[in-house]
Amino acid sequence: MDIYLDNSATTQVCREAVDAMLPLLTENYGNPSAVHAKGVRAKTALETARGRIAEALSCAPEEVYFAHSGTLANNTAIFGAAEMKKRAGNRIVTTATEHPSVANCMARLEERGFEVIRLKPSANGAFAPEDLLRAVNKNTILISCMLVNNETGAINPVELLQKAARRAGAPALIHVDAIQAFGKLPVKPGKMGIDLLTISGHKIHGPKGVGALYIRKGVQIRPYIVGGGQENGLFSGTEALPAIAGFGAAAAALPDPRQSLEKMQQLRRYTLEKLKNIPGVTVNSPADGLPYILNLSVAGIPSQVLINYLSERGIYVSAGSACKKGHRSEVLSVMGLPPARIDSAVRVSMSRYTTFEEMDGFLRALANATKEIRTKL
Repeated sequence: MDIYLDNSATTQVCREAVDAMLPLLTENYGNPSAVHAKGVRAKTALETARGRIAEALSCAPEEVYFAHSGTLANNTAIFGAAEMKKRAGNRIVTTATEHPSVANCMARLEERGFEVIRLKPSANGAFAPEDLLRAVNKNTILISCMLVNNETGAINPVELLQKAARRAGAPALIHVDAIQAFGKLPVKPGKMGIDLLTISGHKIHGPKGVGALYIRKGVQIRPYIVGGGQENGLFSGTEALPAIAGFGAAAAALPDPRQSLEKMQQLRRYTLEKLKNIPGVTVNSPADGLPYILNLSVAGIPSQVLINYLSERGIYVSAGSACKKGHRSEVLSVMGLPPARIDSAVRVSMSRYTTFEEMDGFLRALANATKEIRTKL
C-alpha cells in the first residue's frame, strides 16, 4: 500500500473534480469566449466554477480571477501592485521565508530599484508583530506575506498587515499567498483586510495548471500578461476550462476547515507522541503551526537518503519545497537551524484523507530507517 505524505507539493485529484472535468474534455469543449451555443455552455461552466471559488472564500464572484497557476497569480499580484503603486512610494515589506514564486519576484523588484524589507522569522517560524510595525512606513506600497509556510507549517498573523499599513499611513496594498492555507484554515480575505490573495487548485485535491487571484472590489493592479483580454484583461489566454471546473468542484467538496483541523490536530499529536520513541528525531515545525505539515530532522541521515529509503517502501515524503529541489532549505536556514539539522530535514505533509494507519506505517518505516541506514553510513 502506498502512503502518500507529500500533500504540500501536490494532492491526489478528488472524484468530484474528475467528474467535473471529464465532460469539458469530451463534450462541452467550446471556447468560453465564443458566442455560439457550445461557447455559451463553456462560459456557463466557467462562471459556475468562479461562483464555487467565491463561495469558498466568502467573496463576490467578480472578485475571483482564474490564472494558469498559483505562481502566475503570485507574480501578477506582486508585479501588478508594484507597477500600479510605484508613484506613491518605493518600499515593499515581505518575509524572509516566502515561497520562490514570491521571493524571486522581490529579488526582481529590487533590481528595478524598489526597497524590499524581509522580515525574519521568530522562534515559531512566523514574523514578529513588532518587526512588521517597524518595517512598514508611509512609503510602503505593498505588503506581501504567506499565510502558511509551505515547509514548516508556521502560520503568519496576516490579520495584522492592514493594521500596520493604516498605523503608518501607508498606501500599501495587502497581498497574501494562501496557497497552503486554503481549504485547511478559514480563509476570508474580505474580513481579513486583504486586497490580493492567491490560491491554487492542486493543493486542495483539484488539478494542476490552475490557480486563482482574489482582488478586492475597487482595487486595481496592472496586468502582468497581455493578450486577448481574458479574465477582465488580467490573465490573457484561453481559460483552461477543464482544470478550472475541477478546481471549482474541489473547492465545493471541501469540508468545513474547522472540522478537518480537529482531526488533523489529533493526527499530529498522535504522530508527535510516537516520534518520541525514535532516537535522533527533532521536530522543526512550530507547536502552533498548521497540523497538516510536519517538518522533522533525523540526526545522521541525509534527507535524500531517507527519502529514497522510504520511497522504496512506497512511502512518499519530501525534503522541503518541491520548487527548491536539490538546494538547502532557505526557510530552515533563515530560522537559524544548524546545517547538519537542515541537511537531514524532511517534510511530512498530510491531507484530510490521511489515516492513522498510514501514519503508523510511516512511523514504523522511519524507526527501521534509523537503525538500518545508520549502520551503513
